[in-house]
Amino acid sequence: MKIRIKLYTLIFAIGFLSFTSCTLEGGESLNGASTSSISDDLSRGELPQAMSGVLSDMRTGLNTQTDVQSIFGREYYYFTSSDPRFEGDVVTGNLDNNTFYVTTPWSSRYSAIKDVNLALEGLSNTSADFSTAEIAAIRGVLNTLKAHELLTVANAQYTNGIRLDVANPENLGPFVTYTEALTAINNLLVSAASDLAVGGTSFPFNLTSGYTGFDTPSTFLQFNKGLNARVEAYRGNYSNVLALLGGSFMNFSGEMTTGVYHTFSLTGADLSNPLYIALNQTANVRVAHSSFINDALANDTRVNKVVLRNSPREATGLVGSYDVWLYKSNVDAVPMIRNEELILLYAEANMLSNPFEARKAINVVRNAANLGMYSGALTATALENEILFQRRYSLFGEGHRWIDMRRFERISELPNDRAGDAVPDAIPVPANENK
Repeated sequence: MKIRIKLYTLIFAIGFLSFTSCTLEGGESLNGASTSSISDDLSRGELPQAMSGVLSDMRTGLNTQTDVQSIFGREYYYFTSSDPRFEGDVVTGNLDNNTFYVTTPWSSRYSAIKDVNLALEGLSNTSADFSTAEIAAIRGVLNTLKAHELLTVANAQYTNGIRLDVANPENLGPFVTYTEALTAINNLLVSAASDLAVGGTSFPFNLTSGYTGFDTPSTFLQFNKGLNARVEAYRGNYSNVLALLGGSFMNFSGEMTTGVYHTFSLTGADLSNPLYIALNQTANVRVAHSSFINDALANDTRVNKVVLRNSPREATGLVGSYDVWLYKSNVDAVPMIRNEELILLYAEANMLSNPFEARKAINVVRNAANLGMYSGALTATALENEILFQRRYSLFGEGHRWIDMRRFERISELPNDRAGDAVPDAIPVPANENK
């Protein structure tokens, strides 16, 4: 979709309404042209609404985005009676650049980015009595969230490139390469970290419950550094990964699930979790790829992320016997980043320089999954295999497998169950982006 201001104005207002039905300071309705008020001069009264709009739009299209990447990673198949393209185009890798599985993730992420840009513009123009620390904290949060959304787009588009500069919808910036995008995202996170470090002790707004434990400048900074550790791992800058993890929320003794999440509810116009499907459905169903069960180690508790169906579900030659069961209700939270991923990033960052330390981190994850200690070789190849295996089971259905296999140049190892099926390495740019 071509990025146009009128569309974003609508999306921004909808994002607001999904979190609150209040009016803006001065009586301006959130169902009206509120974006100009925010970008012209962000007030204290408008700030909570602006932040809610960002957080709300970050969830839009999450199911399509996750489904496409999980199918590419051969983690699961998505069978739906209403649209066979998930088992057709997406599994064969024959993607139409003017179809929802391309356009929805792109437009959704750029909608959230536009929300951030409007709020940042308003912050730079603000006449409100924000302190210097408050302005730094607001900017640090907004740029961290913007970096997250840009990273999501970049990971999908890969060598096809993305736009970084979309502040002016009538004069969009050029497409940049994946390498350039990662560099810019890293720089944005570093800048945001600097702001958060001088952001005081509290925020002048509330975050959702998905940020519990990360809702002050100092704790949000831990999220920022964890996210940047992911970026630096993708760039292969392992010394930076280790430094960032040292300031993140990584905790070998902590819960694997500790982290930052998208939240959902059934209240008002809010969204329910679009990745939830009850067990043993037939019309719409996500079924685990058979290799997830076949390749699992004995006693691995992570296999409870799938549940054996009453009967297999088949579609056009693809068969699944296990339902994906990551989310048990339509209000379950969806992770953005978790401690388990950070521990595995630590293992990855050490696998060449300090294999004994890598093994230590691997064993934290293995023990959490009820597996014995790693007893394999400490060679680079063996540790890479082990880390990718653990990431496969620890991060199942969270959109990482395809990216992991691509960045280690192992996409060819992903299974294809039918003649003609293939895994692409990138999603095409939407047709009307006029690259």
